[in-house]
Amino acid sequence: MTDTARRPFRLGFLAFVEHSGIGQGRSRGLDEGLGLFELAEDLGYDIGYVRHRHLEHYLSAPLPFLAAASQRTRTIRLGTSVTPIRFEDPVRLAEEAGTVDLLTGGRLELGLSSGYSNNEGTFSQAYGPIDGSLRAVVDERVQRFIAAVEGRAVAVADEQVPFAEAGTELPVQPVSPGLRRRIAYGAGSLASAERTGRQGLGLQLSTLNTEVTGLGFEEAQLACIEAYRTEHARSAGWPSHASVSRQIVPYSNAQEQAELQWLLDRDAKRQGGSPDLPFQFGKVASGTGDRIAEALAGDVAIQAADELVIALPFDHPASVVRRILTVAAREVAPALGWKPAGDEAA
Repeated sequence: MTDTARRPFRLGFLAFVEHSGIGQGRSRGLDEGLGLFELAEDLGYDIGYVRHRHLEHYLSAPLPFLAAASQRTRTIRLGTSVTPIRFEDPVRLAEEAGTVDLLTGGRLELGLSSGYSNNEGTFSQAYGPIDGSLRAVVDERVQRFIAAVEGRAVAVADEQVPFAEAGTELPVQPVSPGLRRRIAYGAGSLASAERTGRQGLGLQLSTLNTEVTGLGFEEAQLACIEAYRTEHARSAGWPSHASVSRQIVPYSNAQEQAELQWLLDRDAKRQGGSPDLPFQFGKVASGTGDRIAEALAGDVAIQAADELVIALPFDHPASVVRRILTVAAREVAPALGWKPAGDEAA
C-alpha cells in the first residue's frame, strides 16, 4: 500500500432510508435510518449522507430527517447526496437548510444535483414543468440558492410590508454562518466537475460516471478531481473538498456472501459493459475486510480525494446494512489510514 493511501481522510456512508412499515404514527424505515446514524457515530464515522428521492418509497424530505438525527447524535456530520434542485425552490431550500444547520449545531453538509432529466414527463406532473433546458434551470437555481445561503438580498420591501421600511433589502432568515462552505455538488462528468470548482462548491463523485471516455472509471474520476481543484483554487478563498463513493460487499462466509450475491451479479453485468447503459460504473470491492482494503488502496481517485463514502445497498434488511457499515469502519478504512472521529491518536 502506498504512503498516499495511508493519509488521513474523512469516512462517510450513504444510505437509502425507506418509508416502510408505516403504522401508529411511526415508520419502521425512518426509525431504522435514525438507528443507522447512531451506530455510525459509535463507530467513529465522520459523516452520514442520505439519498434524496421523489415519488419512491425512499426519503423524500431529508432535512426534517437530518434534524431528527441530530437530536440523537452529538458529533457526526449530516448530509444529502444528493438533493435534486430541479424540484426545489432555492429560497425555500435556503430557509430550511439554515434552520436545520442551526438545529444540528453546524453539522449540515448539503449535496446538490440537477435532477432526473430522462423522466421529465413523469416528474413535471407532480412538480410542474420547467421553462427552458434542465441545465439552464439548474444553474440558475444553484446560484439563487448560494446567494440566499450567503445572506444576500432575495427581495426588496415595498410599502405594503409591515416589518421593514420600503426599499429595505431582505435576506432569508435564518442565515447560518459557515453553511456556504459546506455545500457540494454531485458531478458525473469532467465539465460538471470544473463547473463545481468555479462555483466554490465541494465535489461529490458517486459510484458511476455519466460520461464515458477513453479512461477507466477511477482514472476518469481522478481527472475530475484534479480539474475541480484547479478551478476551485481560482475561484474560492477556502480549501476544496472532494469525496468519492464506493460500494463494497464484505463477507467472510457463504451465508454472508449469499445475502449480497445479487450485488456481485449486478457488478459483473455492469463490468461486462452494455451499449444500453451510457454510464461508467466503478467496480465493487468484495470479500473479507482485508481484501476490500487492498482493492481500495490502489484506487487513484480515493487517493486524490478528501473523503471516502461507503454507498450502502437498498432493499436489504437493516442487519445486513449495519454489518456493512461496521466492517467498513473496523476492518477496511483503518487499513487505508482512516482514524475514527474522536480517536485521541488521530
